[in-house]
Amino acid sequence: MIGPPGAGKSMLAARLPGLLPPLEADEALEVSMIQSLAGELDQGKLTRRRPFRDPHHSATLQALVGGGARPRPGEVSLAHHGVLFLDELPEFNRPVLEALRQPLETGRVTVARANAHVTYPARFLLVAAMNPCRCGHLADAARACSRAPRCGADYQGRISGPLYDRIDLAIEVPPVAPADLTLPPPAESSADVAARVAAAREIQRARFADIIRKDPGLPGTVVPRSNGQADGEMLAAIATPDADGRALLARAVERLNLSARGYHRVLRVARTLADLDGSDAVRRLHIAEALAWRRPQPRTAMAA
Repeated sequence: MIGPPGAGKSMLAARLPGLLPPLEADEALEVSMIQSLAGELDQGKLTRRRPFRDPHHSATLQALVGGGARPRPGEVSLAHHGVLFLDELPEFNRPVLEALRQPLETGRVTVARANAHVTYPARFLLVAAMNPCRCGHLADAARACSRAPRCGADYQGRISGPLYDRIDLAIEVPPVAPADLTLPPPAESSADVAARVAAAREIQRARFADIIRKDPGLPGTVVPRSNGQADGEMLAAIATPDADGRALLARAVERLNLSARGYHRVLRVARTLADLDGSDAVRRLHIAEALAWRRPQPRTAMAA
């Protein structure tokens, strides 16, 4: 999420765990085991609430990915099956951010020490927030600093291309107008959104169960829980778009210079959009929307 200070980015991130379904029994056990290793298990009790971790941007590499003389899980593992929120993303040290690349790709992190190699699970939903520039007012000519728009490109350029490539959705959060604060509550509540999310995840669960029943050897030893975990043949089986969608995606690969990773991430997002839309097939409009959320390179369009 990119937007000026006070736009509500942190508030939106904090609400996200409430939109996700409760932890299943095996997930709750995994989360509790990690918390126990880190000494953070609350009174020895299991919980069905999904973790929400929001480390400060001064967090060290060890704090984020784990380690120490006696290795302990870091924030990426403590966020397993939950949300890892990184506010002020460009303010994190570069090596800390680059360390996210492995767990985002594999769902685990390996801590190597002279006397041991320890692997912790780390399948989390990364949510990041940042100002468009250091002063935070790139889009407001009256408040932007004298270096605009160059300051925006420099600030956003602190995030490496490979990390951008692993981010599926980029959302520009506009400032909140004073008049908006007096508006009535929205017609759709958080509970309504959570119900739509739960319905879409149930569709995914049923689809994967059907595929595995027809071809038990297809997914190997890993059974996906959601579209985001599908890869290879499994992704091809569930997310191949219709003819118009394939044509649009082929043009986008060339024009947007999408990597193979970006191509597959567009398919995963499009499949989920189709599930939310109640569509069995991934259509052109789902591909178009998934491409609209991609952010191929740092932009300063808000300053234009």
